[in-house]
Amino acid sequence: MTTDLKPPTPTQVGRTRPLGEDTTWHLAFGGLMAVTVALFGWWSLDYVGTDASRFILLLGIAFGLFMAFNIGGNDVANSFGTSVGAGTLTIKQALLVAAVFEVSGAVIAGGDVTETVRSGIVDMSGVAISSSDFMFIMMAALLAAASWLLIATRLGFPVSTTHSIIGGIVGAAIAVGWVTVGSDQALQMVQWDGIGQIAISWVLSPVLGGACAYLLYGSIKRRLLGGSTGDKDKPIAADSHRTLEGWVPLIAAVGGMLLTGMLLFKGLKNLDLGLTTTASIAVMAMVGALVWLATYVFARSLKGQDLPRATFVIFSWMQVFTACAFAFSHGSNDIANAVGPFAAILDVLHNGGVSDEAAVPTPVMLAFGVALIAGLWFIGRRVITTVGTNLTTMHPASGFSAELAAAGVVMGASLMGLPVSSTHILIGAVLGIGLVNRATNWKLMRPIALAWVITLPVAASIAAVVVLILRSVF
Repeated sequence: MTTDLKPPTPTQVGRTRPLGEDTTWHLAFGGLMAVTVALFGWWSLDYVGTDASRFILLLGIAFGLFMAFNIGGNDVANSFGTSVGAGTLTIKQALLVAAVFEVSGAVIAGGDVTETVRSGIVDMSGVAISSSDFMFIMMAALLAAASWLLIATRLGFPVSTTHSIIGGIVGAAIAVGWVTVGSDQALQMVQWDGIGQIAISWVLSPVLGGACAYLLYGSIKRRLLGGSTGDKDKPIAADSHRTLEGWVPLIAAVGGMLLTGMLLFKGLKNLDLGLTTTASIAVMAMVGALVWLATYVFARSLKGQDLPRATFVIFSWMQVFTACAFAFSHGSNDIANAVGPFAAILDVLHNGGVSDEAAVPTPVMLAFGVALIAGLWFIGRRVITTVGTNLTTMHPASGFSAELAAAGVVMGASLMGLPVSSTHILIGAVLGIGLVNRATNWKLMRPIALAWVITLPVAASIAAVVVLILRSVF
């Protein structure tokens, strides 16, 4: 973790060595990915048996790992953008944190079963679609979503991986339905109210994230950072260390409770811990008390340092913990956007038919977790730069505020069933920070917002073409 007083500026970030030029790391992750693909392919062939189509299986593996790779490049990079932009973590440190917590979240709390998307946005239960067509729909959705994510990532645009895979499934399902049961039944398979909720999330998610970050960081800036300042790259001194010792532990305690709640109600929900709501609140309260005590002791230990540096150090450590919690929650949830469709493909090849639920073996989670981290390393830097520096300037206090506000909104929206996107929430939170500092890059936000809107139709169009090609070839 870096502890410099001033975070990197966009120019300084641009001067860091591109990921591809770090030959040792490049070869290490390339080799790890190659070994993972080989071992996972061998395991998959043994898992499905000799009767399954080997070529279709290998194609499904390629599409699935390609999707996980691009989730890492876009979604994981988006999650760590504020930490890297604030100078709290270097890109390599962010990679290490992601490797541990993303993969752990996927393996520990990724869920033993996943629905094969027979209801929800697309309901295929009432349509006579063969197991082969169902498998091709999932394959097309994976390739289409991954292709769009790769395009968006190369442009540096953070987009929703969930909306991407939903768009792919919708497009492929309509295309198959159109040629098998007719246009009327094909369109009836789509739950259009669900599509409407996605449209609502384009506005609701960033507004909620932005409002919470604006209020939180505005309060922190007034009470701890000395109020308004022309220098937006670093905080200025508050009146005394007493302010730091009084307010920061309280903020940290609330943050610890919110992050614990996010993990209990979202990140660990697949483990079925059996905790009642009262028990979960008790756990959150205990964590909050421990965090308050630890942060208070830490704040008192910084009395010998000048106040601006002490503020940066303590918020840097707090931001590390928020980044770790985000990584674990992301690994336990959003990796399902790649694992879910692939598990459906694997299940069809293994059992010879479509099941209501498909088991997710541990090797699948491990292989897709490795692909996730490789994607962050090879293609994630542009999205990290967009989120961490190009939308607005970040430092540890503002980065912590953005991540904590986003975590709070994600948890609250999950409990209330609101249609939100964690990606859009975090971007909204970053914009909220920019509003406080009066330094928001709205010019860059316009194409990002356009990318959000076209994510679903673009993924759907690509998937429709891909699924028709798969049906004609096989």
